[in-house]
Amino acid sequence: MSESNDVRMTLNYTLDTSIEKYGDLPAICMATETPLTYSELGKRIFALAARLASDGVKKGDHVALLGENSPNWGAAYLAIVRLGAVAVPILPDLPEADVHHILNEMAVPVLFVTNRQIEKIYEMNKKELKQVITLDDSAATQDVIDVTHFTTYLEESLVVKEKLESEGKLTFEEVKEDDIASILYTSGTSGYSKAVMLSHKNLTANAYSAATMLNNVGEGTVFLSVLPMSHTYEFTLGFICPLIKGCKIAYAGKTPTPAILQRLCAFEKPGVMFAVPLIMEKIYKKRVLPQIEKSRFLSLLCRTSFGRKFVYKKIGAKLVTFFGGELKLMGIGGAALNPEVEKFLKEAEFPYIIGYGLTESAPILAGGPVGDPTIAVGSTGKPFTGVQIKIADPDPDTGIGEILGCGPNIMKGYYQDEEATAEVLSDGWLATGDLGFIDDAGNLHIAGRSKNVIVMSNGENVYPEPIEHKLNAYNWVVESLVVENNGKLDAWVYPDYEFIDDETQGQSQTERREHINKYREVMKKEVNKNLSSASRLTKIVERREPFIKTATHKIKRYLYNSID
Repeated sequence: MSESNDVRMTLNYTLDTSIEKYGDLPAICMATETPLTYSELGKRIFALAARLASDGVKKGDHVALLGENSPNWGAAYLAIVRLGAVAVPILPDLPEADVHHILNEMAVPVLFVTNRQIEKIYEMNKKELKQVITLDDSAATQDVIDVTHFTTYLEESLVVKEKLESEGKLTFEEVKEDDIASILYTSGTSGYSKAVMLSHKNLTANAYSAATMLNNVGEGTVFLSVLPMSHTYEFTLGFICPLIKGCKIAYAGKTPTPAILQRLCAFEKPGVMFAVPLIMEKIYKKRVLPQIEKSRFLSLLCRTSFGRKFVYKKIGAKLVTFFGGELKLMGIGGAALNPEVEKFLKEAEFPYIIGYGLTESAPILAGGPVGDPTIAVGSTGKPFTGVQIKIADPDPDTGIGEILGCGPNIMKGYYQDEEATAEVLSDGWLATGDLGFIDDAGNLHIAGRSKNVIVMSNGENVYPEPIEHKLNAYNWVVESLVVENNGKLDAWVYPDYEFIDDETQGQSQTERREHINKYREVMKKEVNKNLSSASRLTKIVERREPFIKTATHKIKRYLYNSID
């Protein structure tokens, strides 16, 4: 194993070190299934890398992954970067047209894909695409496109590896820490998807920072993975970080329902999970609030600060049990958490931290540190280890300005787009496009996206996200969006129709509609009481279907610029 300084921060060196230290420990599996050990995973990675190289993949080539989480996805990714090739993870929820654009722009010769995704490539021009490998051994498409099953590919790869080893020829070109490891297409809220180039060092630096922070997480601890690995949030924190720590990664499969999640947690007893706010907000609304609202005694207790904390601690303990009873940390990020939900988690003494970052920062800029009592509710905690944060041009009254980040995790730039790169990178500082301020304790608070700020006719800036948090706190609301409409503020609200059905059982459609209308009127009055005059809502409109969202469940705002 090479030990020159310019390879120590590569994914390859990181993996080699882990295989050496943790060889016989469980490394990776689908939840409830038998895991591969670190040594077995390493053997697979080297074999796949040898086979890819023998098939003509070389350093700098782009190889894509389009599929749901699995040990095969992880092994394929690490085999790609072992060669110095560039992995192009594609978010599974991207539409067909976006998939075609990425595969064509990246000139991908090899694609690893799953059965649920393969239809997206049927109609594309496959001029560059030489080989398609089905990660889940899907065979249903042989008549449409030639595929190789992963199991077959791996068996053949192991033969290639053994042959090269016996001949003393199993070598790969040296990969350095500043070489590109991944190109990821952002699934942004502003509509324009950019190809972010992340180096080996970008990813490992952030993963090592996370591993250092998790000092209460020992070897063998289970990380239960529920978010897509094709997003840097899960990739860095839920894949590379546990491999550094000698932990076991268990994949939940497709996004599990609460009942399935509870069963998986009972089996795996995870110590760490990373989630988006939507997961915790659903649990809060569906499992926490009903316990309190259905009990007159608990409702009365919650009217006092002491009583509320007592009740919340009891429910918090039940939540830890729901997640298997061994949970040491729930990392929450990817979007803003509703302050009411966070207040509950804090008072319940639930083991959580909030993180903030972007794909461009691989991804974490701020979060934790775990156990710091000075972290303010509503903030994202302190800058991550190795990261610097500053506020550009802060407002003299509020301290709010654009958040800038600097550190070894900041991207190399956007692929073949020097203009867009220059707009956000200057002297190593990344302009995030997010607005925020830093409090006296050093916590970063996010005010919202600069592109989302609504400038009213009187010149006052309105941040829609805090208003939406107030709306989303109502238990009959799933999600909401505040927009400007002819100089006034309106809100679109997507109701929880399951909740409404329970309350209006046996009623007519007209009565059901009146029930929702009453809720809307009450909400408007109550919310407006707590808003400045410029931020008050003129009307609340019922939306009949969910909003279109990104991979981390942020609403794609550019699709909803006005309400008709």
